[in-house]
Amino acid sequence: QISIQLHSILEYQNIRNHLKTKPNQHNTNWARIFTYLMCPLDRDQINLVPYLMSSHPGCDLNDAIELACYLKKIHHTPKQVQDFYPTPGTLATCMYYTGLDPRTMKPVYVAKTYEEKLEQRALMQYRYPKNYDIVYRALKKAHRDDLIGSGPKCLIPARRPKEAYTPNRKRKRVRER
Repeated sequence: QISIQLHSILEYQNIRNHLKTKPNQHNTNWARIFTYLMCPLDRDQINLVPYLMSSHPGCDLNDAIELACYLKKIHHTPKQVQDFYPTPGTLATCMYYTGLDPRTMKPVYVAKTYEEKLEQRALMQYRYPKNYDIVYRALKKAHRDDLIGSGPKCLIPARRPKEAYTPNRKRKRVRER
């Protein structure tokens, strides 16, 4: 089986500005061409996997919500999302540690807490029932109640789905005799 990763499906305007990347239209066109060229082959053997990264320096909660709306628009639910990890020698790492864009010396938002990173990651995978509570909390925090409900642009339903409930998994202690 062949798996090809399509890097940078980034729709975050802020990140594109910081990293000087081109708009997502380039990746979308490339994916269409790839799909067209692969039509004669067995589609079950070829996968185009977008490479998504959460908590990238320069990305705040509103950017993550914008990306979630884009993923809904293109009908894509990512199975793989990587959290940002600083790697030596990159602009993003410099922004992560300093909180500044090294080219302009202007402040850049950096998600550092576990909760912020969890919210950004869950928003990319908003369709998973296990992420319902996290996504709901993030949308409320960002005052984006318009994305909660049953409308065509809503990310999550107003009521928690039955699958989102997790049973109490406390185990009873077994005494050894």
